[in-house]
Amino acid sequence: MSVRVRFAPSPTGNVHIGNIRAAIFNWLFARHAGGKFLLRVEDTDRERSTQAAIDTLLDCMGWLGLDYDEPAVYQSRQMARHLAVAEELVNRGLAYKDNKGGGGECVIFRMPKEGRLEYADLVKGTIKKKAEDTQDFVIVRSDGTPVFHLSNVVDDIDMGITHVIRGDDHVENTFKHIELFKALGAPVPNYAHLPMIVNNQGKPYSKRDGAAFVGEFKEQGYLPDALFNFLLLLGWAPGDDREVLTRAEMIELFTLERCKSSAARFDLKKLVWMNGEYIRRQPREVYAAEFTARMQAAGLPVAGRDLAGILDQMQIRTKFYSEIPGSCAYFFTEEYPFDEKGVAKRLKAEGVPELLEEVAQRYEALPSFDVQSTHDVLAAMGETRGSGLGAMVHPVRVAVSGLTEGPGLFEMLALIGREPVCARLRRVARRLRDGTLGGGA
Repeated sequence: MSVRVRFAPSPTGNVHIGNIRAAIFNWLFARHAGGKFLLRVEDTDRERSTQAAIDTLLDCMGWLGLDYDEPAVYQSRQMARHLAVAEELVNRGLAYKDNKGGGGECVIFRMPKEGRLEYADLVKGTIKKKAEDTQDFVIVRSDGTPVFHLSNVVDDIDMGITHVIRGDDHVENTFKHIELFKALGAPVPNYAHLPMIVNNQGKPYSKRDGAAFVGEFKEQGYLPDALFNFLLLLGWAPGDDREVLTRAEMIELFTLERCKSSAARFDLKKLVWMNGEYIRRQPREVYAAEFTARMQAAGLPVAGRDLAGILDQMQIRTKFYSEIPGSCAYFFTEEYPFDEKGVAKRLKAEGVPELLEEVAQRYEALPSFDVQSTHDVLAAMGETRGSGLGAMVHPVRVAVSGLTEGPGLFEMLALIGREPVCARLRRVARRLRDGTLGGGA
């Protein structure tokens, strides 16, 4: 059997991560099996399914690399076919018309009334229900428009869908859909329902919990491959300890047997970490181009600096490109800003100006200014003062960079250079004495 799966969103504006996760699982399933991944745009809500909403959907799919193998199907263009099927079901006695509540004539599908309904879910296992617990349901509204259940099944038949992989909010709908497939004499596809994405409290993840739409993550600086990888792990595991996977590895490893049936918790810290991992693993030329462009856009030329050395330190520490140049402006300018909390915590203590002056004096006297020699100076000072190396490192770091964290201090000092470092230490000592050093430049 040749695998044919589909992503069938109802575009109404923003694309929720739960919906795009379903697309990712379908795409990987098709690519693993050498089958077809199809797109069906369920645009029957004419007020909300605007062209702008459809364009947003397509943009998100393109950004994540979710290419589809046949022209997209637009459900709104299939309405005549859906209504013809409904009429066929009425003529065969499998559906009936009813004037419900005086609001006009609907078409209602007959559900079985005896026995047990069941299907084998490829993620959740066998799901059963007594037929007597089901009810007939509307397939054509009184205004003459087909309901989702009918359109969904007819389109799946016409598209030759073999596997339906979707969220577990459709578990109950599947009982209805299977009966429609049977009534129409069509092969019933295999069903797999993916676990819900939840927040830390175990409730459905929503906008209240933070960014929930693909476009928001894109705007915040997440790389598409990082978001793709992260969403894949919400309900699936590769079978070993790996978490960061290449697209080729995902395709090779993806099976529905590795999907989990329990709810998947959205862990933002893990996503941030993963984004940093993808940046760290990018080819150096890719990172260098983005880094340089952001520096130049901020008016910070990179010429005359040890750019290779700076990139060595920054690529392994960058979580988001939006952090540049804020996280490393001090490499390229003497007008770097100071973190107010860092100044208050590390520079306002008694004796700091004198400490910085002494460090500058000792650094100026060094035969060579490098990682080891700058370290040895502070280590010796810390030992003499009985305060340890850490007490030396923190004020020097804030003085020369304005920040409380970043690359290793001694690697940073070597990259900035002896003359600028000593000038900064003396300048900060002076400003601390005259009270002009706050959170600004």
